[in-house]
Amino acid sequence: MDRLKGKVAAITGGASGIGLGAVERFAAEGARVLVGDIDEAAGLALAARYGGEVAFQRCDVTEEADIAALMDAASARFGGLDVVFNNAGAGGARETLSEMTGEAWDRTQALLLRSVALGIRYAIPHLKRRGGGSIINTASIAGMQAGAGPIAYSTMKAAVIHLTRLAAAELGRDRIRVNAICPGLILTNIFTPGVPSGFADMVKAEMRQGAPEAQPIPKPGEPADIAAAALFFASDESEFVTGVHMLVDGGMFTGPRQAWDPELRGQRLREREERLAVWRAEHPDETSEAI
Repeated sequence: MDRLKGKVAAITGGASGIGLGAVERFAAEGARVLVGDIDEAAGLALAARYGGEVAFQRCDVTEEADIAALMDAASARFGGLDVVFNNAGAGGARETLSEMTGEAWDRTQALLLRSVALGIRYAIPHLKRRGGGSIINTASIAGMQAGAGPIAYSTMKAAVIHLTRLAAAELGRDRIRVNAICPGLILTNIFTPGVPSGFADMVKAEMRQGAPEAQPIPKPGEPADIAAAALFFASDESEFVTGVHMLVDGGMFTGPRQAWDPELRGQRLREREERLAVWRAEHPDETSEAI
């Protein structure tokens, strides 16, 4: 407890999913938090749970003025700004490369990359006035490999990883740390926006069931798992850490399934022995075990 006591944080996309998990964890650790989100009803309800320690301001991160206003409001309301979690986002355009229009690319870029760059930009003067601070960006495992998300989403998340490194280099002398978190399979509604809640629940149930088949750790990720990583980056415990991206993915990025699934390894070993037995039966005069 109290790992963030005395700190002020601004969290975008804080009314649901990963952002909500971070708000709850940061508040539990003593931070005062300004939540930015387009969901006003959820944001206001969240603020009401905490009294004056958590506040809400509507923020559409595709609007530059909204981002600037969020950073200004956090500093004005709570007397400064120490931590910024650039987290807001969605799945973006779902088209393939052969289908994608420039407009679709631009919308996704504005939501997932431009928003992060502007979140950093408008946080800088406030963090400098506090003698430094921490900026945390939500990237994704999709920014590191193919097949983990739509192509536009994945491209922007890869750019967020590199932006994080560049910003860390530029801002280090101001004692501003910049790091990214790369979630894997996390139970949120990021890829089911605007669908009936029952359908979204069905998708999450499928994710929960499929998690053991996708990664070494046989459980789906929860927003609390990402919040724990964000807490480390927000706290003084990470004061010597900047420019890195932390995978929080249950081991999904460690390698293909045969690297971590004992059943699959056993199956492949049995298949090899069966092939070897067949080969020996067909070549009784051979002594080598090579096949």
